[in-house]
Parts: sequence; structure tokens; C-alpha cells
Amino acid sequence: MSGGNLQRVVVAVDGSEESMNALRWALDNLKLRSTASPDSEAASFVVLHVQSPPSIAAGLNPGPIPFGGPSNFEVPAFASAIEAHQRRITEAIFAHALKICSDKNVNAQTHVVVGDAKERICEAVEKLHADTLVMGSRAFGPIKRYEPRGCSWEALVTIAPTMHDAQLS
Repeated sequence: MSGGNLQRVVVAVDGSEESMNALRWALDNLKLRSTASPDSEAASFVVLHVQSPPSIAAGLNPGPIPFGGPSNFEVPAFASAIEAHQRRITEAIFAHALKICSDKNVNAQTHVVVGDAKERICEAVEKLHADTLVMGSRAFGPIKRYEPRGCSWEALVTIAPTMHDAQLS
């Protein structure tokens, strides 16, 4: 692969086939900058996954105890079980994503954050100093300029073509 002009490409994955296809597309179509000197940071692909907070991931909360019990009471074992389950899901998603990278002879980094996906993706792209963000999508065209509200960056967000789009071409 010849050197490109990108230092860091972040690919957001959620385990869906669309997100994994976006990862494949990024690895096939985006070129990273060659390392100019030993002092410079190596260019990289970063696979990003956003976990929902445990209370949202559960889709339920034991809630307040009726008839005057404490409110906003969390059962520690419940929260711990949800967090452990989310870690297993994240590990499976990263294993699948890293296998895709390995099959294409690309070493990628992984990064996981917890919270609202829109907010956390924005924060991660900023924190990681990404040149571009690649995401899968079912309904958008191949490329769009995107400036998330509340974020101080503007990045080229590449919406990878879907398998359906490829069949139409």
C-alpha cells in the first residue's frame, strides 16, 4: 500500500454488518501517511466502539422501591452483570473487527467509550486527532461533510457504501 495523507482514521463499529463493511471499505480505500521519521507517531486505523451506559443497555432498571423506599437505588450486582455482559459484547465486536484487519494485513488499534454514541464518537474523534471518521449506514450516500453540533471539529465523515449500494452499481 503506498502512502497516503491520513494520519489517523477512526472507524466506528457497533457489531452490525454495515459497520463491518465500513471497516472493510476503509481498509481497502483509505491510505495512511507513511512514517517520515522515527520520531513521528505512526499513522493508524482505530476501531471505535461505543457501549451504552449499563442502565440504558439493560433497557430496564429495578427502579425505586414502592411505598416509600429509596429512589435512584441501583443494585450493584445488577449493574456489574450488565457491565460484564457489555465487556463480552465489546470483546466479540473487536475480535471480529481485528480479524478483518488481520485478513488485510493491517494492524489497528481499538478504543472503547461508554455513553451516548453521538456524543462519544464526537469526543473520541477529537481526542484521537482523527483525520476522518468512517461509519456504516443504511440510508446515506457515499460521502458527506459533517459537523456535529457541540463539537469543535469538522471532519470528513465517510459513509461506506452498503452491499445494496454495491449491487446497484
